[in-house]
Amino acid sequence: MDGLEEQINGLPNICGSEEQVERAIAIGRERRPDLARSRVDFAQIEAAFAFALHMHQPLIPAGGDRLETAELISNLQHMLNNQHIGDNHNAPVFVWCYKRMGEFIPTLVHEGKNPRVMLEYSGTLLWGMQKMGLHDVFENLRRITLDPEYNRCVEWLGAPWGHAVAPSTPVQDYRMHVRAFQHHFASLFGLDAVGRLRGFSPSEMALPNHPDVAYAFVKTLKDAGYQWVLVQEHTVEHPDTGRHPMNPHVPHRLVCRSSKGETASIIAIVKTQGSDTKLVAQMQPYYEARGLSRKELKGKRIPPLVTQISDGENGGVMMNEFPPKYMEVMRECSGSRTPVLNVSEYLDYLASLGLTERDFPELQPLHQKRIWERMKPGDGPERLEKTIEELRKQNGRFHVEGGSWTNDISWVRGYESVLGPMERVSSEFAATMARAKPKTNEHRYRNALFHLMAGQTSCYRYWGEGVWTDYGKETPAVPLKILENALGRG
Repeated sequence: MDGLEEQINGLPNICGSEEQVERAIAIGRERRPDLARSRVDFAQIEAAFAFALHMHQPLIPAGGDRLETAELISNLQHMLNNQHIGDNHNAPVFVWCYKRMGEFIPTLVHEGKNPRVMLEYSGTLLWGMQKMGLHDVFENLRRITLDPEYNRCVEWLGAPWGHAVAPSTPVQDYRMHVRAFQHHFASLFGLDAVGRLRGFSPSEMALPNHPDVAYAFVKTLKDAGYQWVLVQEHTVEHPDTGRHPMNPHVPHRLVCRSSKGETASIIAIVKTQGSDTKLVAQMQPYYEARGLSRKELKGKRIPPLVTQISDGENGGVMMNEFPPKYMEVMRECSGSRTPVLNVSEYLDYLASLGLTERDFPELQPLHQKRIWERMKPGDGPERLEKTIEELRKQNGRFHVEGGSWTNDISWVRGYESVLGPMERVSSEFAATMARAKPKTNEHRYRNALFHLMAGQTSCYRYWGEGVWTDYGKETPAVPLKILENALGRG
């Protein structure tokens, strides 16, 4: 590896070398695209498809009388240690799922095929596997990430380190999740590899639609060097009509405006077809793409791109049906007029035609048209909150709590018992850091940040009640106790 330790004092390397990581990302953004590496005859293709595999396991307390001293272990480790309970017998298969692309890609390349995959692993999963000593998993992943013969086929996506959902995670904390993932990824796969992270995958496909939170979300991604983000088609709208994307298979431009008049934008790749793992496991985007042909955009004829994402391990179809279907489709589509691509190489091709972000149709988060019909960006936060309250009173279905692939889950309502502690801890964390001013390479800071982010995983909220929400209520208190002990309350 090139420079960063993989772990420090028993913790993941999530902070402390920010300048090195930021410099590596900046260097990566300066690289000139090399479409020849794709080995795709772009001029001859009619359409293409892309897909991503999302992998995640949360961290859970491993027991003990005091939560602040209880070891956090991967839920995967808990499953492996208790395979007699529920569906935990799937744990060995999950491990296989986390490593198998490192075998599939080389096999297909050696056959002369041109496979692709986009990978998104949460920081908590990566750290959990590190602690478990799953060296074979990392050997496989490093092989396809570092070897030029294979890494042209693999695109890693950035993500929030702790699988935090953007609509309900304090914006300053979400920024730390985004940066921590890049830092951790660099420690595992190298500074050159982190410079190749260009796309971002939001946890649960949850996109903030509160204007100020949405603006902060996009600005965070752009400040971190990301060039595009994956969005679910039902969480965005055209500003002029309020309708969902009419041409979801072409890139768009996600534009977010704040109540203070600030604007941030980023390329948006629209994910279609909900969240069913069957779609990716059975390579549905390939068959959908086969029915499409080139479209005109700004005077250029471009191939549409069908893009989907799903869990990479959950469910029988992903565990059992995906491997043979993936191999079959990769063999069939290689060299065809409907190849598989990764999003960044697709965008590089469009750029070679002279098309960039400013040429793509504009989108904004869901429901914002109704807000901007009643006020203007720049009218201020107080006017925004009054407008939102007016709209809620007129229509009980109106919300600014974000959206996700479920299209019916609020990441705020019903989770007050979890969000309250999380928001209090976030506020105290920020205040304590401002007062004590620890350096990011100090153990006390890294330890508190690690626990803060681990306690903000979506799993602690998504399931509504039971052991997971109990973790959500208890875990946010841990970084506060760590801060109190290590830094003092002053």
